[in-house]
Amino acid sequence: MPGWTAHDIPDQSGRVAVVTGANGGLGYVTARELARNGATVVLACRSQTRGRAALGRLIEEVPEARAELRTLDLGDLRSVREFAGTLPYERVDLLVNNAGVMALPYGTTADGFETQFGVNHLGHFALTGLLLPALLAAPGARVVTVSSMMHALANIDPGDLHGDRAYRPWIAYARAKTANLLFTHELARRAAAHGVDLLAAAAHPGYAATGLLSAGPRASGRRVAERLAGLGNRVLAQSAEAGAAPVLYAATAPGVRPDSFTGPSFAMWRGAPAPSWRAPWTRHDTAGRRLWTASEELTGVTYDALPG
Repeated sequence: MPGWTAHDIPDQSGRVAVVTGANGGLGYVTARELARNGATVVLACRSQTRGRAALGRLIEEVPEARAELRTLDLGDLRSVREFAGTLPYERVDLLVNNAGVMALPYGTTADGFETQFGVNHLGHFALTGLLLPALLAAPGARVVTVSSMMHALANIDPGDLHGDRAYRPWIAYARAKTANLLFTHELARRAAAHGVDLLAAAAHPGYAATGLLSAGPRASGRRVAERLAGLGNRVLAQSAEAGAAPVLYAATAPGVRPDSFTGPSFAMWRGAPAPSWRAPWTRHDTAGRRLWTASEELTGVTYDALPG
């Protein structure tokens, strides 16, 4: 792992990868590097306009790429079901649950879920469950879910998953990112309990220069905060390429362990991929089971091959 970069990605020929939020930032870099190394990549994007631009850019950068664009809105379970139901592959070797929103003003998804919890966790929970037959059809398939070092700000509140009692944007974001890690923990536990050849791992980019940080201030009209976010991206953050390295490591490197959490090596901030610290509540079996049950009830998606 020391000094690992995208140049160390093993050959991905013959593998099918789905990357959510692949129209920009970490998702785009992840999709591009997987395609560069031979994978057939599905860019799962909410915006067709931005998705088409990303696909065109990818083909320009990697002319030999096998890549396609498909619409996926993680804030709408109908879209998630349509995406999974029309995906034309009998097997999926890699699912990168990357798309997300950060510190937005309070809002709800099409299904009435608080937006950050609904998009960052429930949408990916439903997508993974619906693609589970295709994942299990691929020997050694991986599910890599992108969390954040900001998960350390808050544990989930089982009695207030949607922030109805007191909504604070950054706490809601932290809880959603904790949910990502609890989901990974419980998926890895279930896969092991049933002897299933499926690797569930998590990663985070540290502080990477993407548009995610400025989206919340922009949505709430806080222009000063938006400008500060842009300044931080220019001065303090590492590039999207560097931020995607932990995700690509978790997705492709040999020896990645189930329920591992990979991030930048220097203070969880920047640097080459390395094992990352995570809050102890993200490895809590009972919390993982409770979140899983609640997620099944809210989405209507059950993992029949991996019962609790």
